[in-house]
Amino acid sequence: MGEYFHSVTLQEDKCSGCTNCIKRCPTEAIRVKNGKARIIEERCIDCGECIRICPHHAKNSTGDPLDAIQNFKYKVAIPAPSLLGQFEIDIEPKKILAALKMVGFDDVYEVSRGADIVSSYTRELIKNAKRLPLISSSCPVIVRLIQIRFPNLIDLIMPIESPMEVAAMIARQKSIEKTGLASEEIGIFFITPCPAKITSVKNPIGIQKSNVDGVISIKSVYPCIQKNLKKVDEDIDFYDSGKAIGWARAGGETYSLGIENYLCVDGIENVIKILDEIENGHLPSIEFVECLACVNGCVGGSLAVENPFIARNRIRRLSEKYMKAKQTRLVKSIESFLLTEKILPKNVHKLDNNIIEAMKKMNQIDCISKMLPALDCGACGSPSCRALAEDIVLGYSDLDDCMIIFKEKYKTLKNETPESKDEQSADEKK
Repeated sequence: MGEYFHSVTLQEDKCSGCTNCIKRCPTEAIRVKNGKARIIEERCIDCGECIRICPHHAKNSTGDPLDAIQNFKYKVAIPAPSLLGQFEIDIEPKKILAALKMVGFDDVYEVSRGADIVSSYTRELIKNAKRLPLISSSCPVIVRLIQIRFPNLIDLIMPIESPMEVAAMIARQKSIEKTGLASEEIGIFFITPCPAKITSVKNPIGIQKSNVDGVISIKSVYPCIQKNLKKVDEDIDFYDSGKAIGWARAGGETYSLGIENYLCVDGIENVIKILDEIENGHLPSIEFVECLACVNGCVGGSLAVENPFIARNRIRRLSEKYMKAKQTRLVKSIESFLLTEKILPKNVHKLDNNIIEAMKKMNQIDCISKMLPALDCGACGSPSCRALAEDIVLGYSDLDDCMIIFKEKYKTLKNETPESKDEQSADEKK
């Protein structure tokens, strides 16, 4: 197996070592040592929180450049529904899609089409589920979070591909029928608000190979669309399903299902709390949980350009405007869209291959944790005192990295110097 690809990257020359990122990372995947941040690759889930919080823009996301589409004879853009929320509400969606096509694509096929298909099959899966609640698999950050922090919940993840993958699969088939070209000559490019989607294409979970050939961020394509809006002169087919468009905001997926016993949770910290509740068996009456890593849903992705609250409002209004009874024509059976690979847990906290040594290290971590102040201030460069204790045992840090302990040690050493003893003697004589 090749090296694991991560969309989120660090530009070390821009990093000031401020420790803002380590406090927001949900999997404790970042450390700050020697004045620079370091990403622990096996723990990173590409959620983009560090991109969002970094005041110096030292974190970024590596997607495909726009000119990557030239590697294919026939190019199809599959934009996320959140793209529509980046533009003023009075700009018609078909005009936005036409402007996107003018960037250099031969066709546009909205991911919202895949969303309606996934909704149809999700109802079927909920009806036949042996264990509830089922957890949406549409957000790749959540799937990776469960792999690392909640492996006991893996069996609750919806075993169905995301709307992006479903749309890509159908777009490719339609393009083959339309052009007569071979599959490898057709390039399917997802327009994303989210770095995790880039990673999920390069390193898919639940399927062997992604149906998407490349991922371009909304940030990089947005200026081109804005420029093209002024010269759009063609009508383009627009999939006017309000429920499918609504997937771009938190609550859109659950609303499209038409069920009552559900939860919708957005924001990675809130998701972690709810997953804790599910793991502890506190939500037996809930059938389905929509978990979204970004506040407000996909419109809040770190690769979008508009304020997420404004974008969410636009998506709501568009969803209401096109809230027609859309009849989804299911072109394939549910088996065509089910995950084919088992989702496995990721043990990123493994201390040693030898179980005896691992237990010894665990005891050492417990002992060191008791010595630390339990402030979780992050000044040491580790996200918590417990994480610092682990880093010390693994040889990445030492006890003097704790500012509280170092300060006390400095005071003790200072009091033991000859100068300080002379000062104390002089004070006693007075």
